[in-house]
Amino acid sequence: MLEHHGSSEKKERMNERVAAIDFGTNTARLLIAEKIGPGGFSHVHLEREIVRMGGGFSREHGLSPEAIQRGLACLSRFAAIIREHGVLQVRAVATSAVRDALNGPAFVAAVHRETGINLSVIDGTKEGMLTLDGVLTGLDERSEEILLFDVGGGSTEYSLIHEGKIQFIRSLPLGVVRLTEGKVTPEAMHDKICKELDLLRQEMVSANCRVKEGTTLIGTAGTATTLAAISMEMRDYDYRKVNNAVVSYGKIKEIYERLLPLSPEKRLCIAGLEKGREDLIIAGSLITLVTMELFRISSLKVSDYGLLEGLIVSDAVPNC
Repeated sequence: MLEHHGSSEKKERMNERVAAIDFGTNTARLLIAEKIGPGGFSHVHLEREIVRMGGGFSREHGLSPEAIQRGLACLSRFAAIIREHGVLQVRAVATSAVRDALNGPAFVAAVHRETGINLSVIDGTKEGMLTLDGVLTGLDERSEEILLFDVGGGSTEYSLIHEGKIQFIRSLPLGVVRLTEGKVTPEAMHDKICKELDLLRQEMVSANCRVKEGTTLIGTAGTATTLAAISMEMRDYDYRKVNNAVVSYGKIKEIYERLLPLSPEKRLCIAGLEKGREDLIIAGSLITLVTMELFRISSLKVSDYGLLEGLIVSDAVPNC
């Protein structure tokens, strides 16, 4: 926690604090940060919860009643933490599950009514842009060419970046919850992933964009950070060690082949695998492996920074 010297200074410093909420299809995260100059910040409080908002999702109804209750309980808890820290500036966004749900607007209204949080629903392009802002903030070094992919619960965003600027961005209906609940076998998941990524490649060719040799592949969000944590046999997750870690294709393939024959319960015995991801890691690993195969990239750089941090540093987000 930060030290405060006098009430006027305390009030001034509190006003510099920002709370960001990334309310995803699988995971909800809260970051309270102290802004430091343009594009900089220091962590004050970090919280996350696997809410699985995409669990039981249906085209006919949208979010399931159980998911809605989990989401409201989580955001009520986040709201209490924000009040405890005296933060007035809150930036909260929801992604795939809420934006795709027929009852998404009703859920957003319920969130505001019960917690006071204004949850903004953003599209895949905006999600990709904010994620890039966050990832760039946490990189130890910037490559000229970057292919960034963000595996979520309901969608995966791909961005091709040249010298820090987005050249191409797409959001694909490939999410770990969507795949896990929608496909019966890993083979069916693999076929769906290959189909969507082949369409992505065709779109990139049509847009005169290509992934050049030497392009740095960066993965952000739960799949990438979990693969890094497993590769390091990390019993207690440490974002500082995970951020900027590099994992080879061979190591990811080894992790996948080790996890595949195990039951979800047995997978939890693997160091680095967080409870709540034991069934989803298969779909996430497949998305990662097929991406690396398609673009002929042999290693993955992992970013613990992403949409959540982008909400803190970007000037393009309205205060909610």
